[in-house]
Amino acid sequence: MQFLGFMLLILASVVCFPSITKADDLSRGEAMIENYFRKQAKVIGESCLAEYKTKAEWEKAKPELRRQLHEMLGLYPMPPKTDLKTVISGKVETPKYTVEKLSFQSFPNLHVIAHLYLPKPLPKEKVPVVIYVCGHGNIVKKIDGQNVSFGSKNYYQKHPAWLAEHGYACLILDTLQLSEIPGIHHGTHNLGMWWWHTLGYTPAGIECWNGMRALDYLETRPEIDMKRVGVTGRSGGGAYSWWLTAADERITCAIPVAGIADLQAHLNEGYPGRLAKGVITGHCDCMFMVNTYRWDFAMVAALCAPRPVLLGNSDNDNIFPVPGYRRLAEKARKIYDLYGASEKFQLLETTGAHIDTPELRLGAFRWLNKWLKNDPAPVTENKFEPLPVEQLKVLDKTPEGAINATIHEYFIKPAIIDMPRSPAVAKEWWPGEKEKLETALREKVFHGWPTKAPALNLKAAGDRTHQAVRLRAWDFTSEDGIDLRLWLMTAASVEKPSLVVLNVLDETGWAEWCADLGPEFSEALLVDKTLKRDDLKFKQNQRVLERQKWAFAAICPRGIGPTKWAEPGSSVDIQMRRRHALVGQTLDGQRVWDVHRGLEVLRQVGDLKSVPLWLQGKQDLAGVALYASLFENDIARLDLWNPPATHRTGPILLNVQRYLDMPQAMALAIPRQVRIYVKNAEEAKTWDWTMQLQKSLGQESLKIRVVGD
Repeated sequence: MQFLGFMLLILASVVCFPSITKADDLSRGEAMIENYFRKQAKVIGESCLAEYKTKAEWEKAKPELRRQLHEMLGLYPMPPKTDLKTVISGKVETPKYTVEKLSFQSFPNLHVIAHLYLPKPLPKEKVPVVIYVCGHGNIVKKIDGQNVSFGSKNYYQKHPAWLAEHGYACLILDTLQLSEIPGIHHGTHNLGMWWWHTLGYTPAGIECWNGMRALDYLETRPEIDMKRVGVTGRSGGGAYSWWLTAADERITCAIPVAGIADLQAHLNEGYPGRLAKGVITGHCDCMFMVNTYRWDFAMVAALCAPRPVLLGNSDNDNIFPVPGYRRLAEKARKIYDLYGASEKFQLLETTGAHIDTPELRLGAFRWLNKWLKNDPAPVTENKFEPLPVEQLKVLDKTPEGAINATIHEYFIKPAIIDMPRSPAVAKEWWPGEKEKLETALREKVFHGWPTKAPALNLKAAGDRTHQAVRLRAWDFTSEDGIDLRLWLMTAASVEKPSLVVLNVLDETGWAEWCADLGPEFSEALLVDKTLKRDDLKFKQNQRVLERQKWAFAAICPRGIGPTKWAEPGSSVDIQMRRRHALVGQTLDGQRVWDVHRGLEVLRQVGDLKSVPLWLQGKQDLAGVALYASLFENDIARLDLWNPPATHRTGPILLNVQRYLDMPQAMALAIPRQVRIYVKNAEEAKTWDWTMQLQKSLGQESLKIRVVGD
């Protein structure tokens, strides 16, 4: 039973209840989350770049901002620049250019597949170079009954061919996902890899890193002029052009095409769905950094200043809608103005949809000629005959040990915290380590919490007594745009409880809570009066409430119970979770905040002042309850039922595994009284690290109970 079981150390058999939310309740949750993201985009957008009034202010801030970008791409600290192990597997000769077929390892066993186009004949002087970063345009052919990937570089070969014919070298890179060795861009989009967020991993970081290592490779080529380096690409390649230019100052000129918009567009515009609007819905994870520092995308563009940047887009592009890139350009241009370099940031807007048009190509070529060759002459394009993709294949087979498909398992490793073996040394070590972990939680994991909590706006929302059981309800504001309800169940005869237990409910727990109370309390619960009561549990609760003078409180964090906006695992649920990361949060991280605010509500209820507070949750919500307790000083006890062993499974908190995992989080609760309930002795071993530390500290406050299935 949800509320008595942990006291009696008995787990009742699980009863499955259907969802007890009405259609209008579901609409309430939908409206709430849509409104929330509109407000988040507004707050972040209005603050973006607003504080920089002079060039000196911007120059002072820029190094730290670039470091933050590296961090949000998974590039801080910067991975070691290991041997590229470049292999040139062949050359293709044409009358006007040569194509070198090559690969290099940007990270051990991460193979970047590329073509290097060189003009023919090759001039004696060094030539300017352009890195072409491909978008999502793979070519796949069936050969001998098998699908063979030829990569994105062949789909876009028109671009490097023109450049080579006009005196440039061009290194064109396959994407991680659409390469001769396919990788993954869609971890959170449709593969359920939410743990990417716990590591701060994004394939955008891989694409940027591959571009940076491509620059390292080009530095080894004697024919290349590294003082004249451009980058361009469209769609996904447009995004990677931004990442690379902002992250690495070796880029001297950039033309990102159809690859960026502001946060408002990503969250709220350009997608036709009734719910989960915003262009993020149509994009894979490679299009975004993990937005720990809550940037709008104009900040990325500003980091390119004062280098020449041409932002190309079409006026009917529903993937990157017009208002989104215009607003971004307007903000970024102000930073260029600080340098007196407004001519170096231009917007090229042509007619058309999200397609590769001649106008966009020719505009890009003119921009490169102007800034890399000081050539203002008009440019033209001849009819292009692509080379056969079979002729351009780089690899005969996948190299042994290639990790392209699993780079997300290697690029950012979870933190491993080694405890000193000596108990005496561990006791001395822990206070400093604890302080370091608590700082990381505040600054890296929960950085997206409100800097100033809004007023609770506490309002009584119900007070009903039935058969000696009293239920009260209060509505409150958790954060701007998120309004929740908290319930308190007591015996009608009890004026001041001896204990309050706040239960953090998931959907199953919410169904049980409603069934424990029944239809007489349906108005306060915001559920239908057809609700069926479990009479046995109601009477059990009644006896405990009267004899022990306990109070049971309950809170459904956002997206659960009355504010549920989608079925878990549905497309809407997935897109809402992804949107949280775009504003420097995760859904579970904000649920921790909701519990924190719920505890504030309890402290304001007059008859609960000075009453001990206990906190309880099950499974992922046990993890949410645990983290909420770490920010409170007056939680007397935690009862955590089957908490996850690792953040890889939950709760999903931004960046958390870079610093700690669940055993260390549990250790942060010491010396509070904590009870962990597990199903068997094997699960109890999960907490060996925590128990070993507790022993070294001379504590006994944390106990593990095996209570069976």
